[in-house]
Amino acid sequence: MSEAGAPYRQLVFTAAADGAEALSDALMEAGALSVDATDALAGTPDEEPQYGEPGMAPSAWKVSLIKALFPPDVEPLAALAEACGDCGLPVPEASVETVPEQDWVRLTQSQFSPIHVSPRLWIVPSWCEPPADGAEMLVLDPGLAFGTGSHPTTRLCLNWIDLHLPVGARVLDYGCGSGILALAARRFGAAEVLGVDIDEQAIVSSVFNAQNNACEVSFCLPDQDRGGEFDVVIANILSNPLMVMAPMLSARVRVGGELLLSGVLERQANDVIAAYAPWLALDVWRSDEGWVALHGRRV
Repeated sequence: MSEAGAPYRQLVFTAAADGAEALSDALMEAGALSVDATDALAGTPDEEPQYGEPGMAPSAWKVSLIKALFPPDVEPLAALAEACGDCGLPVPEASVETVPEQDWVRLTQSQFSPIHVSPRLWIVPSWCEPPADGAEMLVLDPGLAFGTGSHPTTRLCLNWIDLHLPVGARVLDYGCGSGILALAARRFGAAEVLGVDIDEQAIVSSVFNAQNNACEVSFCLPDQDRGGEFDVVIANILSNPLMVMAPMLSARVRVGGELLLSGVLERQANDVIAAYAPWLALDVWRSDEGWVALHGRRV
């Protein structure tokens, strides 16, 4: 509860692409409880769809609508002035709205429920009751690292792992995010799993999730990766980095091993398939909401 029943307040303004991210960070430093940025042109012909995946931040909208929530003891307009000063930006026009007091933790948690991500697997937030049908489950809370099973690219990988992962396989999850694919591989019979990500926070999150689910999985940054070949290599990133990494990822697949790529839009599939053609033949395994998973075997 806030002091003397004082209300929370929400600051609302727009920011150009070159200042939105810096202002959002500066507002958090100035006392905001949360900062949410969306496309200010959403719902108009100028709306700009964004696609975000592990290891790749979406590009900024031309104009972002910023909403920052403040506790009763922080003055929103003063915080905005401080944030703009820190960023060297002019103070934009802004409005302040009163927000009814709520239990913010419970409100946030109520937005998440168990997700049935594949025939045998559920992803369950720690505050939720597990499914009663005895299905396999992984406990993962929404957090800083991408990956709770709700995105189509993640679901595609989880379904392939559930349906096709060879028992006893050595698995590499490149761009592991929250570690969800690595944990699922271990849960469904992989003998050894390594997760690699360029984001230190992703590694921290993955290690925590592995411990929380009693899964023996190793995680590391790329410069700590000792190399080697694997029976199955999985990369759920985006098409451009996947094409750049085609020689490296293909080399990590042993002869006879399998490669699974996701984070690819349907219209990008042929370009990614062509990038890997010198090393192995890829085909579309399955699609989901405009995204595809590509699969191939090194021969």
